[in-house]
Amino acid sequence: MDFETKIYTKIGGYGRYNRIVSIFSWFPNFAVILNLFCDVFYTLIPGSYHCKPDPTLLPSGFLFSNYSRQGYLNFAIPWVNGSGLSHCELYKYTRNVSNFIDSIPKEIVPCTRGWEYDQAAALLSNYVTEWNLVCGDYWKIPLQHICFMTGWIVGYVLLGTVCDCPVVFLLLRLSQGAMLAGVFLSSYLARLELCDPPHRLMVEMVSGFFAVVAELLLPGLAVLCRDWPVLQAVATLPLLLLLSYWCCPSVFPESPRWLLATGQIHQAKRCLQSFSTRNRVYHSEDIYAAENLLSEIDAEYPDYTQPCYHSVLELHSTRVIWRNCLILSFTMFIGTGIQYCFIRNLHSYSHNFYFSYFLRVLTGALGCIFLCLSVNRFGRRGILLLSAIITGLSSLLLLALTQYLCGALVLVLSVLGLLFSQALAMLSAFFASEVMPTVVRGGCLGLVLASGCMGMAASSMMELQNNRGYFLHHVIFASFAVLSVLSIMLLPETKRKPLPDSLKDGESQRRPPLFLSREDTLPLLYTRRGASEYNPDNYSRLVSATRKMLIKDNLPYKIVVPSQSPLLPSNSEVHCILEEEALREDLS
Repeated sequence: MDFETKIYTKIGGYGRYNRIVSIFSWFPNFAVILNLFCDVFYTLIPGSYHCKPDPTLLPSGFLFSNYSRQGYLNFAIPWVNGSGLSHCELYKYTRNVSNFIDSIPKEIVPCTRGWEYDQAAALLSNYVTEWNLVCGDYWKIPLQHICFMTGWIVGYVLLGTVCDCPVVFLLLRLSQGAMLAGVFLSSYLARLELCDPPHRLMVEMVSGFFAVVAELLLPGLAVLCRDWPVLQAVATLPLLLLLSYWCCPSVFPESPRWLLATGQIHQAKRCLQSFSTRNRVYHSEDIYAAENLLSEIDAEYPDYTQPCYHSVLELHSTRVIWRNCLILSFTMFIGTGIQYCFIRNLHSYSHNFYFSYFLRVLTGALGCIFLCLSVNRFGRRGILLLSAIITGLSSLLLLALTQYLCGALVLVLSVLGLLFSQALAMLSAFFASEVMPTVVRGGCLGLVLASGCMGMAASSMMELQNNRGYFLHHVIFASFAVLSVLSIMLLPETKRKPLPDSLKDGESQRRPPLFLSREDTLPLLYTRRGASEYNPDNYSRLVSATRKMLIKDNLPYKIVVPSQSPLLPSNSEVHCILEEEALREDLS
């Protein structure tokens, strides 16, 4: 059954209950993003740090009182031109020298007693200062971020398939770290499948604004918490509050669309009855049984219908669904991976941590606003194409002309590229959720979001190599952005269209002509409109009026109707109508 036309309107459409469920589905997004971006503060390296001076490495007879604090540090720690005191080295002096002059023989050795740190942004301590993850142990910071992103990838891929099974959200809420991807994915799909086509975009974009609010609040929470264990506890609290959903499962019901698509008819009927009641639309099987929604479902699905589940492994037998999933995974990978290039260019303009942090968050908010204003007007495919073009052009200009451009122009190109790369990533996820069929939507969207985490992990790999190979990284992603422009043209358009439910529906999606609007009616491209439904009452009036006109003029009449015409009744139907009209005239 067509869910949008035959079911959705009969349970109240996007009614009061659907709106309430959508609102409750936004809060998991806030909690997940809060935990995701806490990692930025946990692994932030302080702007200034150096080795703790080791008195055992200084000459015998050294008098601390003869030196100021800074003089003492200059004597014990090598000075690096352009960056101040060395981060990772100390001087080791010959111990049998008593006259301190500049020619005292010394050698350079690694730090022996740890480090002294300035405050890392808002936190007094974090992972870096707690375990001294600098110098020789610096590689552990990007490695832990890669491991964290790998956990998201595993969560999106595996739990995306699990999202195509019942009651998954109640189980995923119990976890805090490894299940963040599952919570995000489940809430994303839930609010999507409860919306009609006009409301889908706005509902998903509002969840994006919840993510922006979480990122804006995070620095303030870090200032209040001051220590990373306290911040971690505060960030985890919203996830624990989601346990209240267990006490009130009606705020996060199962998707009736998915239940019907997978053949779980009894559960679907109970769910539809619940939606009808809560939306104040009542259906009784005792009244108008032929037109009742539940009776229509019984007629469509026999009693012996068995549930049929699908997984992403079945995509190998599809052509269109697999292609769409691959293209959107590619654009998602580009949108998240290329952001590192733009953010790194911001560092050349200002080394202040909060400058790049808030600029990234604000461009994300502007990206949400841009999508809200443009996608429903110009279509998903057109805006995705525009975002990819601007992202690629900004990246290529920065790649080729950075050394010839002034700082202000580099800043403008970086901000522009950052804005449209985030729009590219957000729209890729939303587009994938609309174009994938219901029976495998969770698994396919999980693959797309997992590719986005791979793009984020690519930036950590650059840091793992101490930014060696950054130029190649930038070249690869800029080239990918240009290639994505060609692949996006193969995608279908989903604006104002119902969500596909079965694999057959997903395979039937075709890309529209690139330069042909709906108003164009070229002869070779003209498509015949669908046949309207036959209404016997209308034809009865037409035949009666025609018969009276012919009788009045004393003309013999015989109406012959082509039986193959879908717009007209058959000859037998016309004959029955004529007999009925003749009988009415005789009785009168």
